[in-house]
Amino acid sequence: MRKLNRETHIRRSILAGLTKTVLTNGYVVTTEARAKEVRVLVEKMITLGKRGTLVSRRNALAFLHNDKRVVDIIFNDLAKKYENRNGGYTRILKLKERKGDDALEVRLELVD
Repeated sequence: MRKLNRETHIRRSILAGLTKTVLTNGYVVTTEARAKEVRVLVEKMITLGKRGTLVSRRNALAFLHNDKRVVDIIFNDLAKKYENRNGGYTRILKLKERKGDDALEVRLELVD
C-alpha cells in the first residue's frame, strides 16, 4: 500500500472518503496514485456487497465510518448490478496534469 506522504490515520480517512464518493457518485477525479489505491478498496467493498452476509456488512460499515447510506447503496444497488461480473468494477481514465504540481489527474469510475 502506498503511503501517499500521510500518517496512517489521515491516509485511511482520505481513502475511505474517496471510496464513499466513488460508490455514491459513480466517479471521482483525483491523482493517479490515490486512484490506484482507492480502486482496490472500491472493488473490495463491492465484493463484500455481493457476499451479502452480516459480517461483510459490518466490515463495510467499519471501513466506511458507519455511513449506513453508502453501505445500503453497496448491498442493495451495486451488488445486484455486478452480480454476474467477477471483478473489474472500476476503470481509470487519464485526464491531464494538474497545474500546480504536475500530478497526473485521473477519473476513477464504476464500469456500467
